[in-house]
Amino acid sequence: VFGKDINLILILNNLSADRKTVKVDMSASTILYTRRTVAEILKATTSVELGPKQGKHIRVKIPYSHYGRYLTTDKRIQVTALCEVMRMQGLKLLVEKTIILEDTNIIIKLPRRIVVNKAATLEISYANPLPEPVSRCVLLVTLMNQQVKINLARLAPRERSKIYFEFTPRRSGPLQLQVDFSCDKFSHVKGFVTIAVAPS
Repeated sequence: VFGKDINLILILNNLSADRKTVKVDMSASTILYTRRTVAEILKATTSVELGPKQGKHIRVKIPYSHYGRYLTTDKRIQVTALCEVMRMQGLKLLVEKTIILEDTNIIIKLPRRIVVNKAATLEISYANPLPEPVSRCVLLVTLMNQQVKINLARLAPRERSKIYFEFTPRRSGPLQLQVDFSCDKFSHVKGFVTIAVAPS
């Protein structure tokens, strides 16, 4: 989840009856959706001794403090592990994983029934998932082809807050509501919901 430390496990298994020494070069970078690298956030090398038919786990931790300021709106991190079996010329294995961090910031609560030409109130809650305060918070609400920009107070670390948004639907049927939350530390955290408007 965005704002939290990332914990990964690399599992190495020796399927042979011989003892093996494996050198592991680990790296991680923030990337764009095109896979273009933005910044390297982790580089580490370790060696693992594996007995016959033995498996071992290598734990990798990427703290938020290492990746937070380098993350783009794509919220993607590419992790690679190049595993080389020593004393066996040319035997290498590359393991890659792309992590897409989830947002759990926006929660939209609707009234039980929304009727055309009657005012309805939505509850929109938003959060700061980071271990540091954020300021210059803005909520952009898009509904019925109109955008409303709402300036919000700063949020303390891990703080959740909410606003109430009133609107009057002019026709029955489905309506798309989109919410976009930005601040000085991250931007474009989105939430959306389809609203079913009943006839009067």
